[in-house]
Amino acid sequence: MSLEELINEFYEKLNDNDLHVLKYILNNKKTCSQMGINDLAEACHSSRSSIHRMTKKLNFSGYSEFRVFLKWEEQPELMRGTHVEILENDVTTTFKNLAAVDFDPISEKLYSANRIFIYGTGTAQLSCVMEAQRLFALMSTFITVIHDETEFETMLKAMQEDDVVIILSLSGSTPALMPIVKQLNARGIDFISITNLKNNKLAQMSPYSIYAATSETFAGDGTEVVSFIPFYIAVETMFRKYADYVEKQ
Repeated sequence: MSLEELINEFYEKLNDNDLHVLKYILNNKKTCSQMGINDLAEACHSSRSSIHRMTKKLNFSGYSEFRVFLKWEEQPELMRGTHVEILENDVTTTFKNLAAVDFDPISEKLYSANRIFIYGTGTAQLSCVMEAQRLFALMSTFITVIHDETEFETMLKAMQEDDVVIILSLSGSTPALMPIVKQLNARGIDFISITNLKNNKLAQMSPYSIYAATSETFAGDGTEVVSFIPFYIAVETMFRKYADYVEKQ
């Protein structure tokens, strides 16, 4: 969904100041995708709190997710070039995006958690999940892997507010996952989402969102080619930021 479509969908919720800010953003998307909230507020002669409220009206968790959405909109729908060039671009984009993430709150949440659970929504995602479990074990931080939705529903009953769940999903919009995520939010159990770099339900519902850039490409016979290398990079970056955080304690 484009920004224009979001504005149309939530138009009734927007006031004159919101529309003024959005008009500036629509005319300067590339620039605004690189701006912090304070810079945007100054450019639009608005306030930080007004912009934050505006992003919430558009169904984002806050300005950080809104800015990621703007960056995603600036990406072409289908990258042109060789498969290797597309992969290189995805890896570069992933590193750039991760460099802008404040990992301290995520590391603090993991460090103070009673228990950490991790879940991947597919076979390839499960491989990333197992790698995360291996990496964190190196720091004597042990993560419980949830293998499927049925196991997730069962284990959810025993989870407490001081537990943390990491959810890794390519689309971030798996329908069967949404009821479980709603239960996590209702019970005050924080979760960290790791999803593709696009606007998605899982990231919207998560207080801690990490993005990997994976482009949709196709082989000559039409077979979809999806690389999970950016997800491994996101997982390892999360771990290394955590390791740095623990060493400072």
